[in-house]
Amino acid sequence: MGTEAHRAAAATQGPIPVGLVTVSDTRTPETDDNGSWLREQVETGGNRVSGYHVVRDEPAEVRAAVDDLVAEARVVLVNGGTGVSGRDTTYDTLAALLEKTLPGFGELFRMLSYEQVGAAAMLSRATAGTYRGAVVVSMPGSPKAVRLAWEKLLEPELAHLAWEVGR
Repeated sequence: MGTEAHRAAAATQGPIPVGLVTVSDTRTPETDDNGSWLREQVETGGNRVSGYHVVRDEPAEVRAAVDDLVAEARVVLVNGGTGVSGRDTTYDTLAALLEKTLPGFGELFRMLSYEQVGAAAMLSRATAGTYRGAVVVSMPGSPKAVRLAWEKLLEPELAHLAWEVGR
């Protein structure tokens, strides 16, 4: 079965439950523009947000949010905490959880990001993989990065990702 056949089969699965996590030491649900924008995109695409958390960039909080969401979500989108500063622990936390990695997500994200921000794209530790029956995607928390990841990589393959992890 080729990619187009997979996409066709994936399109028949109905609304996809998507979990959202914003990792930030300063944002709240009221000030989380990324979370609001992602919710709108998920729902406009005919899917549903099955859960949402705003957590500080603390390993235990990130893990608890992801553990909660994978109980129902087929895809969990995490934004924030992917950089290299001392406070950026999201990548390290998720890398320890992922059962299978999807290195292509990070590679493609950095390639596309390079077109926008140049060599600074190498500072992102965007990653993706599977965890407890869901695809977990971790992207930077800048609004431009969230939009880039969604529009160029996630939205076009969301149904396919959810279908593959569910087979």
